Formats: sequence, C-alpha cells, structure tokens
Amino acid sequence: MAKETQLVNSGSFLEKRFHLKENHTNVRTEIIAGLTTFLTCTYILAVNPAILSSTGMDSKAVLWATAISAAIACIAMGLLTNFPFALAPAMGLNAYFAYTVCGTLGLSWQNALACVFVEGVTFSILSVAGVQERIVNGIPECVKQAISAAIGFFIAFSGLHNSGIIAYDPDNLLCLGNLQDPGVILALLGILLTAGLVIMRVKGAILIGILAITFAGMITSY
Repeated sequence: MAKETQLVNSGSFLEKRFHLKENHTNVRTEIIAGLTTFLTCTYILAVNPAILSSTGMDSKAVLWATAISAAIACIAMGLLTNFPFALAPAMGLNAYFAYTVCGTLGLSWQNALACVFVEGVTFSILSVAGVQERIVNGIPECVKQAISAAIGFFIAFSGLHNSGIIAYDPDNLLCLGNLQDPGVILALLGILLTAGLVIMRVKGAILIGILAITFAGMITSY
C-alpha cells in the first residue's frame, strides 16, 4: 500500500508540474520517450571527445564537459519550458571547431574555445534582445529543412563510418567496409531490426533496436 501511495503521489506531482493530461501524454509514455531519446543521443559522449581530442584537448575532460553541459541543459529545458527537447553539444559544430578552426585556420584549442565563449555571449545578447528570433524567421524554410537534413546525413555518415559499414578509399573517397567483419554485421542487423520495427509501428521501436543490438554486442564483445 505504501508503494502504491508513493506512485500515486509521484504521478500527481508530475501531473501538476508538467501538465501531462493537458499535453495528451502520461508518465509511462514520457519515460519510454525519455529513455529512447537518451539512448539515441549518447553517441555524442563518444564522438565529441574523439573529435575534439584531435585538437589536443583532454578526451576525459571533454567527455565530462559534454555530459555535464547536456544534463544541465536538458534539466533546464524540462523544468523551465516544459518542452520535451534534449539539448547537447551539436554534431557539425564540433567538426568545424576541430578541423576548420583549429586544423585549417591553425588556432590553438584554447583560442578556439575563447572564440566559442564570445560567440555564446553574443548569441545570448541577441536572444534576449529578440534579434536572433528575427534572424531565424528570416531564413527561408527550404534552407532550414536543408540544414536539418544535412546534419542528419552527417550523423548517419559518422555512424556508418565508425561501425565499419563504409570506409575510406584513396581512389573513390568511400567504399564498402568489410562486410564479413562481425562488428559490421551486427551494425547492419541493428539498422534492419530498428527499421523493421519502425515500419511495423511498434511502440518503442528505436529503444528496442538499440537495447537489442547493445545486448548482442556485449555478448559477442563487438
């Protein structure tokens, strides 16, 4: 009875705090959605340190900075705005930071971080002044969609490359990886499983696919 009372009280608290019924959702749906979002975003904890460490930054420090900043941003987004958006360091900007600002332009990572700080302060001022919203509204819708698609392609490319499905080729830039490699086979099975579940409209399809392949990878050590 005590546990049931606690569950009811926690449900009432969440309902009052986040207006679940008003937003046509419930605690179970939000938990599943939250876990799915978390698991689909955790790649940044590995990719961000891997990219930024190429500039000389400490990979462990980058990992902790990535995790802490994402946690603070996500908690603030939920508590202050009640929007179910996950916030974390963006793919694309980290590559630009490492390979263009530090690599091509030759800035040290310390100077590059100073530029990022100035950029953050500038955008904060523009946001408070309402200028950023006007800039965003002035961007054509086709360009917004193109940016979203480009980031999606970049993330997909990174995943395919890191899993070994595609590889670098000196003549054609890209080629198929070793399809006989167990890790590559496991990655392909994960894509097919998740895609099949999504097509069948299974609830929690992405979450199921991620957990299934992660478990299989732990068993096979790939």
